[in-house]
Amino acid sequence: MAAAAAIAIFAAAYVLIATEKIHRTAVALGGAGLMLLFHITDAEKAFFSTESGVDWNVIFLLLGMMVIVSVLRQTGVFEYVAIWAAKRARGRPYRLMVMLTVITAVASALLDNVTTVLLIAPVTFLVCERLALKVVPYLIAEVMASNIGGTATLVGDPPNIIIASRGGLSFNDFLVHLAPLVVVLMVVFCLLCRWLFRGAFVYDPKRTADVMTLQEKEAITDRRLLWQSLIVLGLVVAAFVLHPVLHYEPSVVALLGAGILVAATKVTTEQALEEVEWPTLVFFAGLFVMVGGLVETGVIGDVSRAAADATEGRLGFATMLLLWASAGLSAIVDNIPYVATMSPIVADLVQQQPSGDGDVLWWALALGADLGGNATAIGASANVVVLGIAARNGTPISFWHFTKYGLIVTVITVALATPYLWLRYL
Repeated sequence: MAAAAAIAIFAAAYVLIATEKIHRTAVALGGAGLMLLFHITDAEKAFFSTESGVDWNVIFLLLGMMVIVSVLRQTGVFEYVAIWAAKRARGRPYRLMVMLTVITAVASALLDNVTTVLLIAPVTFLVCERLALKVVPYLIAEVMASNIGGTATLVGDPPNIIIASRGGLSFNDFLVHLAPLVVVLMVVFCLLCRWLFRGAFVYDPKRTADVMTLQEKEAITDRRLLWQSLIVLGLVVAAFVLHPVLHYEPSVVALLGAGILVAATKVTTEQALEEVEWPTLVFFAGLFVMVGGLVETGVIGDVSRAAADATEGRLGFATMLLLWASAGLSAIVDNIPYVATMSPIVADLVQQQPSGDGDVLWWALALGADLGGNATAIGASANVVVLGIAARNGTPISFWHFTKYGLIVTVITVALATPYLWLRYL
């Protein structure tokens, strides 16, 4: 009975989010409230459980990085990067998109993809305004590039951290096994962008000529604050990369960096917090509670185990099923709670295989969850963050507008991952 109620609440919330009849934050809060009202989950599990509650690491990671970005914005550095990128691309829209998506993918491999889109989105708004380009196609392309690029490393996408912890995998393991495929996927994705967003590449010679006369150095308004911000950001990034050694959660690092930056500079607390995407943070909290209800009632676990049982010990079949099922489920449920639920089952499957052979299942889970996150507007944390930023800046991206591109990109990238896994490991 509880499982049926959890499914009904989640399905109704998903429909409302997809149709955008009600703001997604209100829907998430309402759904979370119903999960608690009907005792599908309780306050202790919803707010304190590491398996079925709000993932505070994600919430506070976002909060800390939003504060750092808010301070950075006041230095003029985003305007600087926007002018620099526009000049290097010589105002050519497609060339500019390729440049921004590649920068995003590389940065997402070193940072986490949420941090990357928080940094790149303000630049995108500025450069598109300068060149009179539609900003939405660029934002969609960047967030998809961030999910692809983040697949390459342990710190690039939050699900990878969960997989590494459960599977005993290192930073170098991800680089060796996934980075080569990610390079191929990014080449294909850049070519795909030419077709997907072909209507957005309108070249304006007059605007380009105006941009080419600008001096990007003049955009910097506070050099002292810029250096302070870059030093703190550099230390935060270094701590992210050294996570396997330092063992500090990214959320702790981000909050500490944000606190030091605000305390050590002339920026007031009010100024630092005014750019925080509060509706996005609240949406995540509500979504985690709803998904937690599905976890508590065993719905997600049952689906995962059914998929595992269907493989009957066949490694090749298990790998392909895990890859595509993970991509499909990550399109519906945020990939963080999905991977948290699925990883114990994958660990059991890995142990059943001969020594070393079963590790391909971890790569299938990572690729399916990370690439599947591109399929819908709520499939990955970075997607939700970008939609929140777009809405805040007066250019909202609808659920279906994002999803019509996301489904194509997901099917193509997962299809390319299929022969890669088969030929290299099976």
